[in-house]
Amino acid sequence: MLVSGLRTRFREEGITPSLVLDFQQHVMEFYAAKGRHDMEWRHTDDPYKILVSEVMLQQTQVPRVAVIYPKFIEKFPDIFALAKADHADLLTAWQGMGYNRRALNLQKLARVIADEYGGKIPNAPAVLLTLPGIGPATSCSIAAFAFDRPVVFIETNIRRVFIHYFFEEDQAVDDRELLPLVSAMLPANSREWYWALMDLGTALKSAVKNPNQRSRQYTKQKSFEGSDRQIRGGVLKRMLDQKSGMPELFAEEMDEDPERVRRIMDAMAGEGFFVREEGEIYRLKTGR
Repeated sequence: MLVSGLRTRFREEGITPSLVLDFQQHVMEFYAAKGRHDMEWRHTDDPYKILVSEVMLQQTQVPRVAVIYPKFIEKFPDIFALAKADHADLLTAWQGMGYNRRALNLQKLARVIADEYGGKIPNAPAVLLTLPGIGPATSCSIAAFAFDRPVVFIETNIRRVFIHYFFEEDQAVDDRELLPLVSAMLPANSREWYWALMDLGTALKSAVKNPNQRSRQYTKQKSFEGSDRQIRGGVLKRMLDQKSGMPELFAEEMDEDPERVRRIMDAMAGEGFFVREEGEIYRLKTGR
């Protein structure tokens, strides 16, 4: 069996040229046969469009992004359009994505790029990492997919692939053990390689017991039902519809504790979603 063979060779011989070649061949054969070749953001070399897709994909499943992404790009076709977008228009276009702070950070990022980089997206991960809402994995994925840079990074699907293929089922694996493998396996075309790895990792998620549970970096995702995140989404939807509102009324509509809703709305005001006016009135922030 391929997987057990790769594990044995890696355990006994380490990273050899033949191991690298065999694994690369397996991954690219999978990608040719079963890769997700219909994603719109994989058919552009526009760094802005790729950056938007990577921010969207941070915490949202591909099918949902596939629906919202083309509409978002149509409304905000370049970095300057996004930078000057009306606050309410931006949040409305983001609806359905979840984690709405990403939309605010994406606009902040767009303004930094427009003002400080003349609208040109940086291609170095170290620079991308300084931008609002961009973490280590996203900075590298943008560098790889937008600029085909030979960066080495780990995200959830990449982690799943390397743990599954190279580590025994009773091992707890740290990312530091994976990085030498990720680096050694990287071919010249980093863009297509990482697409292939991510697609293989997605396929493994439903085919085997999740290898990521053996990662020392693994944390179980909290339930959405009844969470603050669910209430935040409900509050924002109502504010986009009504432009203003009161915690007590929203709490009654959502059958939630008024103090909890007020706490959440205060936090969202602090993040730039709303403006709190006299008394209990919160107004949706508008304009830039």
